[in-house]
Amino acid sequence: MSSTTRLPIAAAVLFAAASGALAQGAPAAANPAGIDWQSIAAPAGAFSIARTETTVVQFRRFVDATQLITAAERRGGGEVYEAGWAKKAGWNWRSPFGGKVAADDEPAVHVTYEESEAFCRWAGGRLPSDSQWLEAAYTERRAAPPAPFVTGRTYAFPTGDSATGAQCLGDCGLAAKARAANHGARLWRGDGHARAGTTPAGVNGLHDMGANAWEWVDEPLGASSSAERRTRGGSWWYGAAQMRADYLQSKPGDTTVVYIGFRCVRQP
Repeated sequence: MSSTTRLPIAAAVLFAAASGALAQGAPAAANPAGIDWQSIAAPAGAFSIARTETTVVQFRRFVDATQLITAAERRGGGEVYEAGWAKKAGWNWRSPFGGKVAADDEPAVHVTYEESEAFCRWAGGRLPSDSQWLEAAYTERRAAPPAPFVTGRTYAFPTGDSATGAQCLGDCGLAAKARAANHGARLWRGDGHARAGTTPAGVNGLHDMGANAWEWVDEPLGASSSAERRTRGGSWWYGAAQMRADYLQSKPGDTTVVYIGFRCVRQP
C-alpha cells in the first residue's frame, strides 16, 4: 500500500494499543490532554465540553503517547481551497501553514474525523454529537453567566447576538485580522486562525465555537470513518453566515484541511 494512502483504521489501532497498555496496569491520567472542561447543564442530559478547540500541545501529547503519524503527514501535506482543492506540501498539525512550527496554543488542524475521535477517546471523552455541539454553542446554560449573557437564552451566534469577536472573514470585527496566525503563508482567501482562547468567550464561556476552525461532530451517528461527516461553526475562511445553527456543512471523514479542527465532550 502506498505511503500516501490513508489507512482507515490506523488511528483506531493506535488508540486500542494505548488502551491495552492501560488495561494491563499502566497508570491512567484523569485528564492526559490537559483539557479545560466546561459543564453544560442540558435538559437532555448534562455533559462537559472543552472550553477551546483542541490545541497543538494537547494533540502532541496524544501523538507522543500513541506514536500516531497522521494522514496529512503520510500524504505529504494537507489541503486548502484555492478555486479548487489544493494539496500543500508540509502542511499538517505541526505546521498548519507549512514551514514554521505552530505555537502550542494554536488549534490542531489537518486532522481527520477518525484521528479526532481517537484523540477524544484517549483524552477521556469523545467527539460531540451534533445536538450536544448545538446545545453548547447557542444556548446559555450557566446559572450566573456574566453580562450580556442570560441563562436559558438561545443566541443567533456562538458569540451572542452578533458575530463580533469571532475569527471569521470580513464581518466579525477588525481584531480578527490582527489576531490571525498564518506564519507568512500566501493565502488565496482569509487571514488564518487565532490562537485558542484568544478570542472573547462566548455562550457558556466557550471560545471559537463560531469561526476559527470548523469542528468535526459525530453526525451521522455510526457512519463509517470515511463517510461524509458534519462540521460545525464556520471558520476563518468564511464570514458570519456559516456560524449560524442552520448552516449545514460536511466533508468526507478522511479530509485533512487547514480550517477543520475539533473539540471533545465527556459525560459527568
